[in-house]
Amino acid sequence: MIKYILLFITAFLLGSIPFGIIIAKAKGVNLKKVGSGNIGATNVLRSLGKWPAALTLLGDVLKGTAAIAIGRYLGAGPVYEGLVGFSAILGHNFSIFLGFRGGKGVATSLGVLSIYSPQIALFTFIIWLVVVIFTKYSSMGALVSFGLLPINILFFDGREKLFTAILITILIFIRHRDNIQRLIKGTERKIGQRE
Repeated sequence: MIKYILLFITAFLLGSIPFGIIIAKAKGVNLKKVGSGNIGATNVLRSLGKWPAALTLLGDVLKGTAAIAIGRYLGAGPVYEGLVGFSAILGHNFSIFLGFRGGKGVATSLGVLSIYSPQIALFTFIIWLVVVIFTKYSSMGALVSFGLLPINILFFDGREKLFTAILITILIFIRHRDNIQRLIKGTERKIGQRE
């Protein structure tokens, strides 16, 4: 049990690394005070451009990937491995380095899935991409693709990973509650749209 506790803590700390904040600060920008104030790649794209956004996205994805890789290397098994990945997502969303505030966890969740369930990660990304192409809303892409995550896991991977999938979906929806309200009101900003 001590091994798993240490894994959860390590994954949470990994997830807590705020790549968006670090990259923006290197360019002299306080990311929390521009655009939506979010620390993720979408706000970096809106506020700083494509390359900083790409670096932020890569960093946020790799946090989740690294957490699962460590869990797998130490033989955590599918259930605990998923919980280790979820701990990394929690770290991103409630970063210890940002006073337990953070992003919305989409990129880190995809990073977790990329090793935890590669086929489902691909499905989730494709669904996200298609929705974004047609709607231009990153939040809509996240809500639809991760809303379908438990169903995709159940039918194409297995029940042992379903619990983690449900946790990820619930967290994604909780973190996007403001976006949901703005989508309903028609005030949500589209990808690349500046203030």
